[in-house]
Amino acid sequence: MAGKKMVALLFVAVLVVFGADQVRSDASDHRYKDGDQVPLYANKVGPFHNPSETYRYFDLPFCFPAHMKEKKEALGEVLNGDRLVSAPYQLDFLREKDSEVVCKKRLSKEEVGQFRAAVKKDYYFQMYYDDLPIWGFIGKVDKEGKDPSDFKYYLFKHIHFDIFYNKDRVIEINVRTDPNALVDVTEDKEVDVEFLYTVKWKDTNTPFDKRMDKYSQSSSLPHHLEIHWFSIINSCVTVLLLTGFLATILMRVLKNDFVKYAHDEESAEDQEETGWKYIHGDVFRYPKYKSLFAASLGSGTQLFTLTVFIFILALVGVFYPYNRGALFTALVVIYALTSGIAGYTATSFYCQLEGTNWVRNLLLTGCLFCGPLFLTFCFLNTVAIVYTATAALPFGTIVVIVLIWTLVTSPLLVLGGIAGKNSKAEFQAPCRTTKYPREIPPLPWYRGAIPQMAMAGFLPFSAIYIELYYIFASVWGHRIYTIYSILFIVFIILLIVTAFITVALTYFQLAAEDHEWWWRYAVLSGDRSFLCGGSTGLFIYAYCLYYYYARSDMSGFMQTSFFFGYMACICYGFFLMLGTVGFRAALLFVRHIYRSIKCE
Repeated sequence: MAGKKMVALLFVAVLVVFGADQVRSDASDHRYKDGDQVPLYANKVGPFHNPSETYRYFDLPFCFPAHMKEKKEALGEVLNGDRLVSAPYQLDFLREKDSEVVCKKRLSKEEVGQFRAAVKKDYYFQMYYDDLPIWGFIGKVDKEGKDPSDFKYYLFKHIHFDIFYNKDRVIEINVRTDPNALVDVTEDKEVDVEFLYTVKWKDTNTPFDKRMDKYSQSSSLPHHLEIHWFSIINSCVTVLLLTGFLATILMRVLKNDFVKYAHDEESAEDQEETGWKYIHGDVFRYPKYKSLFAASLGSGTQLFTLTVFIFILALVGVFYPYNRGALFTALVVIYALTSGIAGYTATSFYCQLEGTNWVRNLLLTGCLFCGPLFLTFCFLNTVAIVYTATAALPFGTIVVIVLIWTLVTSPLLVLGGIAGKNSKAEFQAPCRTTKYPREIPPLPWYRGAIPQMAMAGFLPFSAIYIELYYIFASVWGHRIYTIYSILFIVFIILLIVTAFITVALTYFQLAAEDHEWWWRYAVLSGDRSFLCGGSTGLFIYAYCLYYYYARSDMSGFMQTSFFFGYMACICYGFFLMLGTVGFRAALLFVRHIYRSIKCE
């Protein structure tokens, strides 16, 4: 009961903190009168195919507004690389303009070179008008000649804004560039440019609360949602049928084992035991590196809880398209608030394994996931600083994150650890453990750690690989992902398949009289349940290689570093989370089968 109350309070705290961090427009009610100034912010520019490599809008020599103003941003916006500043265009409510001059300026050779390099890399710009996203390319490449030296590079100088309104509210905004208003920036020479913009207002019947639907419907997900559903259902049915087939076989084998062992007990008490019953005195022998094992279990449990809360927020509609930084804010806040779960789980399990140095175990739990993530962040943030990209976090944001870690994450981790230490829970083992471990018989190569992890990871990965493409195209591209119901179904199937395949492999291991089922490191030629359950993370990282080289056009050191660096952290998190799911399932299974037989 206390655990349920803690989860409920945690969920309420997440909603309160997260709700307070929502992005708001300068005009909080989004209502305007004729001639009112509607907030327009320029956000960033960058290569279209490198979503992580973005720069401040005015890093390129565009026209500056009369009054430069930086918008105060929430934590999630900063983590997302947003840097909003006043745009040079004046788009007052219901005021049309035709070829209005933004500014006239002479571009120096260096500025012409900047624009040419940007056009060559397919730079796009992004702005926000009344919290509605707008984007477009800054120029185009004319590839008349086959030789790249014959290409012509043009800069767009006239932007058209088509704005739709419903009574006193802005509903939609579209941006297009005049293909005839071009500036040739091919050669390194000074150029005179007159930047222009046109504003047209049109009435619409679309209600204000439906204005974001356009971005969900026009996303680059499959044009026919039925195809997406069919692909997912086809994959899931195939996996579930295979899982059901293996489950049936395993249940029949177990049933025969139970009958055989019961018959042996009745016919000959002194008959030599074989199979998994033979190792009943060793199967619950505590694993090596128990502190690391408990810390992995605690971190995995925390990440699982984090994922569940993220799904809850997604399914209730918090992560609507272009809710700037909402996901990053949720991840930071929920991870901080769930650190107590990691501390409690790790320390309580460590004490059940008769561990003595619970403080060291608690420190290991706190650093097991955050440590590699912090090192990765330090390297990638340094790369972003060198590139002067918006992905480089300001010093103030880093201080805020450190304060969250110091004042929220660490205290909750310690409190959870103390509660786990004082829980006085005992490890429930249905069989007594012998004083000396039995020798494990020689096993064929396919029962080694690597082959077993490969088998354990392939089936769960096959259940999610179709959906992975859409997720990658959203996270590492410009597509919008909104079908969280499909993703949630796939996640549930992933958990089921991971749990079952780990149970099946654990049974086959025990039947081969190998009692080290908790885990054994690959370098020691063992395994099992935790490594097998988490091996799907390795398959996901292998998919990263395929996606980068075959399905994307990402390039450059910064984008490559960000992609493989942060995906390594995400896959490591999957390894811990699914490893925890696999071990918990295997532990329930092992306890069940040894309770069902008579052990002396």
